[in-house]
Amino acid sequence: MKATLSILSCLLLVAIGFGQTIEKFSIDSGGATANAGGIEILYTIGEVNVQELSAGTNQVSEGFINGSMKIKIDPKLFLQGPLLNPISDGLMNDNLRQEGYIPTTSPYADLATCNATVFNVTGNNAIVDWIWIELRAANDNQKLVNGKSGLLQRDGDVVDVDGVSEIIMTAAPTNYFVVVKHRNHLGAMSDSTIALNETTATFVDFTNSGFSTFGNHAQVILSSGDTALWAGDTNAMNRIRFLGADSSISTIKDLVLADPNNGFESISYLSLGYFNTDLDLSRGSKYTGSGNDTNIVRDNVLSHPSNGFGSPTYTIIETVPANN
Repeated sequence: MKATLSILSCLLLVAIGFGQTIEKFSIDSGGATANAGGIEILYTIGEVNVQELSAGTNQVSEGFINGSMKIKIDPKLFLQGPLLNPISDGLMNDNLRQEGYIPTTSPYADLATCNATVFNVTGNNAIVDWIWIELRAANDNQKLVNGKSGLLQRDGDVVDVDGVSEIIMTAAPTNYFVVVKHRNHLGAMSDSTIALNETTATFVDFTNSGFSTFGNHAQVILSSGDTALWAGDTNAMNRIRFLGADSSISTIKDLVLADPNNGFESISYLSLGYFNTDLDLSRGSKYTGSGNDTNIVRDNVLSHPSNGFGSPTYTIIETVPANN
């Protein structure tokens, strides 16, 4: 509390000294946090990316400080890969967890960590992999307000790093576009904004075919009628390509051939590990042969609803707008 009052006092004194004003065009309903020199600054309105004051490495953007800026969200989603040959209908396979390949540090930007014991849970709530959730500004779906890692359970629920709790994110209670992403699947974004608040976790169900997502065919429709994120983004390029430059399958081949354990450089070798090339999350990447990952890319490209001619050179592009 004392630190917050001190920051407010400093900002007020500087603002008075320089006679700054906040113009009408810079007011919006966004909000987020910034960290500088060990100080966390919370703001609920003001242009997030417009720098107002700077001193050395410390920068402060315009806005008003608010100590209570949390929203709760309850996302649900499916990944196509671990549902291609499910052991139990309606549940994603959790081979990565069973084989001990899921890292305790998230592969996403926030490098969130969890206790290894969260991977001891079995059944419907067993962890499949890490997932990434984003909030985009209501007036600009390219403006990233905040993002956070979460853990995906077999039944599609996304929970916090303790493996149980709902997702809590630092953001002003208001309307947002909600984005879900995975490291080797194409992300998806809600087609319209969703009201999020600090008291009740809002359920956002990307598995429901009736839930509208941004863009055409943002998700694949499963045989069950549910929807899932498209599998096949092996090279983190936000697209799936079977043939052509920088194809998704060439990444699989390169990894398999470069595997130090693949002494004979066999293209049908099974490379074990936590790799983006492991599209069904089975804990192994395979270029050719039984159960290979290449066929997942091929089948998605050839059967994509927008690929009317079934061209093997067609590219599936992620429908989530690039953020700024």
